[in-house]
Amino acid sequence: MNRCGLLTTSKEPVPLKGIEVELEVKDHVATVVSTLHYENKEDKAIEAVFVFPLPGDAAVCHFSAKVGQTEIVAEVKEKQEAREEYDDALSSGQQAFLLEESDQSPDIFSLSVGSLPPGESASVRLEYVTELALQADDALRFCLPAVLNPRYQPQGSEGGAVQLTSVPASQVPYSLSFSARVSSPRQVSRVESNCSLEPLQYLNVEQSQAAVKLAAGHKFDRDVELLIYYKDAHQPAAVVEAGQASAEPGTLMGDAVVMLSVYPEFPQAVMSSLASSGEFVFLLDRSGSMACALNKNQQRETRISSARDTLLLLLKSLPMGCYFNIYSFGSSFEHIFPKSVEYSEKTMEEALKKVKEMQADLGGTEILQPLKHIYSQPCIPNHPRQVFVFTDGEVGNTKEVMSLVKKNSNSHRCFSFGIGEGASTALINGLAKEGGGHAQFIAGADRMQAKVMQSLQFALQPVVEDISVKWDLPKGVSVSVLSPPLTAIFQGQRSLIYAQLTGQSPEAADGCVSVKYRLAGHPYHNQLHFPLQPTKETGLTIHRLCARTLIRCLEAQETERSREQDETVKTQVVDLSVQSGVSSSFTAFIAVHKASKEAIQGPLLRRNVPVPSNCNSKSRGGVFHSLKKKFQGRGKERDVQRMRNSADTLPSASPPPVDPFLQLVSLQKASGSWELNPALAAALGKTSEEVEKMRPASANKNVWATILALVWLHGFKWDAEVEWKLLVRKAVSWLLAQKEAPVTDCVVAGNTLLGCDVQKHILGL
Repeated sequence: MNRCGLLTTSKEPVPLKGIEVELEVKDHVATVVSTLHYENKEDKAIEAVFVFPLPGDAAVCHFSAKVGQTEIVAEVKEKQEAREEYDDALSSGQQAFLLEESDQSPDIFSLSVGSLPPGESASVRLEYVTELALQADDALRFCLPAVLNPRYQPQGSEGGAVQLTSVPASQVPYSLSFSARVSSPRQVSRVESNCSLEPLQYLNVEQSQAAVKLAAGHKFDRDVELLIYYKDAHQPAAVVEAGQASAEPGTLMGDAVVMLSVYPEFPQAVMSSLASSGEFVFLLDRSGSMACALNKNQQRETRISSARDTLLLLLKSLPMGCYFNIYSFGSSFEHIFPKSVEYSEKTMEEALKKVKEMQADLGGTEILQPLKHIYSQPCIPNHPRQVFVFTDGEVGNTKEVMSLVKKNSNSHRCFSFGIGEGASTALINGLAKEGGGHAQFIAGADRMQAKVMQSLQFALQPVVEDISVKWDLPKGVSVSVLSPPLTAIFQGQRSLIYAQLTGQSPEAADGCVSVKYRLAGHPYHNQLHFPLQPTKETGLTIHRLCARTLIRCLEAQETERSREQDETVKTQVVDLSVQSGVSSSFTAFIAVHKASKEAIQGPLLRRNVPVPSNCNSKSRGGVFHSLKKKFQGRGKERDVQRMRNSADTLPSASPPPVDPFLQLVSLQKASGSWELNPALAAALGKTSEEVEKMRPASANKNVWATILALVWLHGFKWDAEVEWKLLVRKAVSWLLAQKEAPVTDCVVAGNTLLGCDVQKHILGL
């Protein structure tokens, strides 16, 4: 497999030698400190440029450099001002360090280390804070991104794409050391990873604090994922943080702030009646990069083949009476039906036939046009629109896409799936956030099917309507909510609310927040009481997350306003970014080592540090344009060029063996039943004669076939329940509608035939 990054063909040395990462997790908030070690082993002064990924929702809040014994702490300044200061410093022989966020996507950063003399070393430290996403199994997911795949930039779109070239994984020239400390009010039960870990070490008797680190020798050639499990389910909580003593009261940094974590629990009676209506629109990425392997351990399973299998499960699990359509996109887009059609045996089979033929053959990754087409279609009365987007996230015009989804957020919910390492966190999380849905990432050994079916269950939950948040605070304390309004709530999923608290409260005073909403026509509300006394343990972490939230809201407004309004919003963002020390698309961190003044003889040698990518460039269709607005330096445009590796070729792969589970699922009818035929017998591992011989005399063939399928799923695929839960529910509904069916006899005979011991009540019969 090839990796992507900038590395010159003439093998110049890469000045980045190693990266140390320290992660501290407090409940569901992570603080990440990365130290990058540079050394110039050449005989001329160099400038090292490193373009790398960070989580799209990270608040980068500290940047400093250490040269010898001197530490230089960076300041946040307006981006063009910071670039000019960097250029001026290099021109005058000073060392300078510049960290800036991409104009187009908040999950890409550029770090420039300027004028590193021969034989000299420097270390750069950057820090960010972020919330950890809650997974369906109650794990908290942390991802340290390493992989940065080239982002496709459609012709005519704003900005430019960040462009890289590929290097094999074995040639990623720097190492990673990674350690983590986890603390929570609850017991830490376990920590899992896609990389080899040393054993978990508990730091106290209660096992509420623990430490873990990567096993030695890890190359930073793939994303590092940690899944953190606490013993008890997550509970609603509030964290109040005091303002900065040196900041002016009434400002964000001078006032107290609060972070609320709300976990609504819906009544079981409501949750058991999943919706049988809805318009389900599936949007599948068929760009060239979808031909890459889903993970490097299973080269035969490609992203596109896994997506096809997932669409099979989705189509089999849809409720009768709903509407659906399937779009696919690359440089152009296609749809199976001119408009969404009613779900039936005929339309399901027609769609499945087309899905089987889908390949990663549509070129680039232009998602904007198919989304516009979907939104242009009239909504179907009483069938809420649910859009499912499957992409490896290699999109350059992220902000344009987010703006479009936000503009149409009242007409649909959007569920997004990032496939493979390097999927843009800004795109995947942004689609779900702006579209009031849920985001999932599929990487490493994850099964796409399980995660997608969890999201389908969310989509089938009754829509929560009329959400409002009411605050009850002591006299003299007022609240300014910083988060966008809540537009979606899902059972068991966390909703975060950030707010600024202005004024003084008496000691031991409490606040209360109520989240009210309507569900299935009935009013509900969740209340959370919390002390206004600030915690002493978080420093300014919550303030930085608040600043990041407000900055992102303002940046989103900037894309929707006129030029005059743009300048006003930009000024607000710059002021807030400088005040809080949190990066934005309009600002950059700049550090100048004023004590260093060595005259540079001749031009600086530029060294581009490579990042790994998970797919070679030849599999990507479309054109990658040079960066136009972007990471700049030395007073003129700093083009980050992409050089193609002509030796890149995809390995030829034989098709993977047929999965009996998917084979069985493919035979189910839209109604939920199965037919008794040789294909079913083969999927069950039996002959037609064996299956027919065991059929109870009074049993209808389709009833017998359907019960056999249910027994097999419960007996042999219990660990994959989340994948078949919805299609089994359909099958049970169909069986219960069959008058006088000999269900008990069929279950007994089915267990005998298949060698299982599945009880009738377990089947839901």
